[in-house]
Amino acid sequence: MGFMSGKRALIVGVATERSIAWGIAEAMHREGAELAFTYANDKLRERVEPLAASVGSNVVLPLDVTSDTQIDAVFAALKERWGSLDVVVHAVAYAPREALAGSFTEHTSREAFAIAHDVSSYSLTALARGAMPLMQGRAGSILTLSYLGAVRAIPSYNVMGLAKASLEANVRFLAADLGPHGVRVNGISAGPIKTLAAAGIGGFRKMLARVAETAPLRRNVTLQDVGNAAAFLCSDLAAGITGEIVYVDGG
Repeated sequence: MGFMSGKRALIVGVATERSIAWGIAEAMHREGAELAFTYANDKLRERVEPLAASVGSNVVLPLDVTSDTQIDAVFAALKERWGSLDVVVHAVAYAPREALAGSFTEHTSREAFAIAHDVSSYSLTALARGAMPLMQGRAGSILTLSYLGAVRAIPSYNVMGLAKASLEANVRFLAADLGPHGVRVNGISAGPIKTLAAAGIGGFRKMLARVAETAPLRRNVTLQDVGNAAAFLCSDLAAGITGEIVYVDGG
């Protein structure tokens, strides 16, 4: 019996088997959690459904996190299917590609700024609001994914760094707000991992090489490293941890 047995978790943000969200899903499945997934569009649905099936899940729902109507529909479907919810994993981030290259000042338009913050940060608040009625009376946990660019100026990360800084503040405010209801909120700041999302960041291969050379563990972290930390944080083993950004980056 795994340490997440009896837990029901919604995983938002799986795109491929190389997604950090998928590493989290695999770890939670291994530890006994029952999983539900979302997909952003029909193309991703074709990828997500087989992955969900591989961990015994047939709960795969459409979700554009910029749509409150779709967010409401997801939680209505989970209420009908499960009646309750223990975990939400928020692994969603986006900024227009043209904003993730060159000069931060020159390439950060008002539109790109708004999109990055809406998709990457506000969506966490929206999902937390939707999940709360299903977490009543349960030891709920909400987890999101951040990155070092939230606290350091990383070349080519640009406006996404600001969005991640907003996300980390979001974690703290949600933790303070939801703690009295028994719901914990945390984030993981993972080291660079070769994912579909990372492909849009200029110089990413050099970043991987540099981290592997200089990190105390002398390697890049893996999906499994992040997945294991996420499963722990969303389990009762971490019952006293909330409002934290946990670095899983090899040191």
